[in-house]
Amino acid sequence: MAVRLYVGNLPYSATQQTLQEIFSPFGALGECTVISDKFSGRSKGFGFVEFEDAEAAKAAIEKMNGTDLDGRNIIVNEARPKEDRPERSFGGR
Repeated sequence: MAVRLYVGNLPYSATQQTLQEIFSPFGALGECTVISDKFSGRSKGFGFVEFEDAEAAKAAIEKMNGTDLDGRNIIVNEARPKEDRPERSFGGR
């Protein structure tokens, strides 16, 4: 079963390839994604990495959480499920 990790406090220069390079030594990766703003295209400073093996994901959390990446201490932990958010109203009738 795949394990999805949250990677936060990324430098804005980080790309999907950056995530693949720093996490691939821990094991086989699935999807690597850096979240970007849909209007500007600029990174929001966080992303997700999917591991095929739970032990590899655990090792990645232990070794990478708090490490320096281009001057920023990244946060790595197991991703939580996306919460349902209520619909937003913009004042239209």
